[in-house]
Amino acid sequence: MTVDRPTEYLIGLVQELRKLSAETEWVEFKHNRAEPEEVGEYLSALANSAALLGKVNAYMVWGVDNDTHDIVGTTFRPADKKVGNEELESWLLRLLEPKINFRFHAFEVHDKSVVLLEIGAAFRHPVRFKHQEFIRVGSYKKKLKDYPEKERTLWRVFDQVPFERAIAVEHVSSEEVLKLLDYPAYFDLLELPLPDGLAAILDALAKDELVHPCDAGDWDITHLGALLFAKKLDDFPGLKRKSMRVIHYKGRGRVQTLREQTGGKGYASGFEGLISFIMALVPSNEVIEQALRRAVPMFPELAVRELVANALIHQDLFVSGAGPMVEIFDDRMEITNPGEPLVDTQRFVDTPPKSRNEALASLMRRFRICEERGSGIDKVVDQVEFYQLPAPYFEAPEGFTRVVLFAHKPLNEMDKAERVRACYLHACLKWVMRDYLTNASLRERFGVEEKNKAAVSRYIREAVEEGLIKPFDEGASRKQMKYVPFWA
Repeated sequence: MTVDRPTEYLIGLVQELRKLSAETEWVEFKHNRAEPEEVGEYLSALANSAALLGKVNAYMVWGVDNDTHDIVGTTFRPADKKVGNEELESWLLRLLEPKINFRFHAFEVHDKSVVLLEIGAAFRHPVRFKHQEFIRVGSYKKKLKDYPEKERTLWRVFDQVPFERAIAVEHVSSEEVLKLLDYPAYFDLLELPLPDGLAAILDALAKDELVHPCDAGDWDITHLGALLFAKKLDDFPGLKRKSMRVIHYKGRGRVQTLREQTGGKGYASGFEGLISFIMALVPSNEVIEQALRRAVPMFPELAVRELVANALIHQDLFVSGAGPMVEIFDDRMEITNPGEPLVDTQRFVDTPPKSRNEALASLMRRFRICEERGSGIDKVVDQVEFYQLPAPYFEAPEGFTRVVLFAHKPLNEMDKAERVRACYLHACLKWVMRDYLTNASLRERFGVEEKNKAAVSRYIREAVEEGLIKPFDEGASRKQMKYVPFWA
């Protein structure tokens, strides 16, 4: 979908659409007919056809004759139209699956009322209305299931177009691109001087596919460009829900919210500000060093940086209505992103992540916002161990990935599950360093004195009994015993 357009642009767009042939599969003209059921079916058909034809948007236009394309005006008023007690736009959105971006524009052309329905192309899945998929065949609306060849081709299109490469906004002027994107941040992050002149700036952005020149002589901004460098993500309706939400709660539950804020900037240009905001909300603990008191954050900043970056990079961008989120409680921090993990949560430490969004991940690595492939979670576990915090918890609630960081807790207050998880992640971290878990290494991890090594032996035995670690050499003596993860 596009950003807010002036009326002059919309009038010009209608005039261009009127020049198209009568058999266009991504545009439909109407006079006054606007039956809600039919509009919903057209939304499905036009969105799917737009994807099939490589269009950013499809359109329905009321007030234009379908045969002659003359402007005849319309009595249709989408803002006044209701289905039962529900507004038309809300009713349509509720019955579409997956949710797509569409928007009604009402304006006048030659003193006659015109309504333009702008429809974002389908992505990832064919769009259904009331559980039925439609497609355009010539100028006719048909059920997609009746045209298996078109259905197969449509699925091939979805497989070939990653979310980042799609267009967030099309046909914007050079000057408008620079108003919408924080282009100086791009050059700052790459430690490059700002080029002289508008053309050189746009050329640099185009090389990283943040923008594309379009046929009309203007520019298209890609999802990648908007996600990373939008001055305001709200300027891109299709990306509003991709902003990072930060929620600070009172206590350990979600009953009372102290503060909630949604990030407004792109991921790259706004990352440092986002981390500063999160760390300012994190409670502090006082420690005494050489008789001086010092306040330290409850969670290590390096671990928070890595996990927030991972949530942004590895989210499923095709999931509509959900975005990444950081929740801060008195005793923990939960970092959640839409999309189930592509790697088993038990193998986060040793397995290089499989990114859904490789273009996004690649640029974030170039900007040094996240670590090289596969080392980020290692650093998180290492930081947690360095500060002797409870081991992080990785989980995959339906459709989401979540990592939980816990506040400091004395070893004698940890339950068995927490001790076992700490043993397992310690073994994983040692393994990727070509080392082994031993009684001595685990004592250091927990801050236990040597005289209490019997207790640590018990913790190791618990992890072995749970099947998460195993002896490296079954025949070794007790003093020489080493342990590795169960999968090693």
